Amino acid sequence: MNHYVFLALLATLGTWSATALGAATVLFFKSTNTKLLNLMLGFSAGVMIAASFWSLLQPALELAESSCTLPAPVMVAGSFIIGALFMWMSDKIVSYMREKITDIPEQSEASDNRVLMLILSITLHNIPEGLAVGVAFGSLQNKAHGFEDLMGAITIAVGIALQNFPEGACVSLPLRRENYSRRKSFLCGQASGLVEPAAGVIGAALVISVTKILPCALGFAAGAMILVAVHELIPECQASRKEQPYLATAGIILGFAVMMLLDVMLG
Repeated sequence: MNHYVFLALLATLGTWSATALGAATVLFFKSTNTKLLNLMLGFSAGVMIAASFWSLLQPALELAESSCTLPAPVMVAGSFIIGALFMWMSDKIVSYMREKITDIPEQSEASDNRVLMLILSITLHNIPEGLAVGVAFGSLQNKAHGFEDLMGAITIAVGIALQNFPEGACVSLPLRRENYSRRKSFLCGQASGLVEPAAGVIGAALVISVTKILPCALGFAAGAMILVAVHELIPECQASRKEQPYLATAGIILGFAVMMLLDVMLG
């Protein structure tokens, strides 16, 4: 294995570990605390909205400006819409298949669809992040790189790892809310980050071609995340709005602010 591909693999195993640590927060809940889970759902929605811009759309626009012939805003906006449509179609397909295969109560069906959409959106989000880390390390082979170039690649990996911690919780905590066991919630949460090592290796090995595709992948993932955050997480976290009018809203604002700080300070 190429030296730089191996470095990309190690870096993305680190980013996956951060996802697993975030998912492990669900293990501290012995019983379902509705207020806390609503707060965390709101936090997750804020994280996803902020990450969609600073982690995905903004880098996509910058990359598209330098690597694409089409106008960058048009290409990224198109990818964004396609990502949202993909999640919408996925929801429709899952609903259709459930109707054909088995009789599941409507409430349970909606709950399972929401879980599948959440896991899929975070997994899609992790693919371009893994590619980004792989590209950062793979590109070192084509440079007369020094300590600064290496530290730049490491900084990207560390930044994504810090972002992955709340994203792991984004999956495991909503699963716990849907009455999944703590163990199953954790396993699903950490599994959403397993695509990053594979994507990192691919990104490092095909750095030249992947760099051209990356803006579309980033925009696609952003569209998927925004649809899930706005259509699923925000309405769900506001379920007990009458009892706690601003609890979930505070979680959304806090999650957005935390992710914005991480992205801007480490970007």
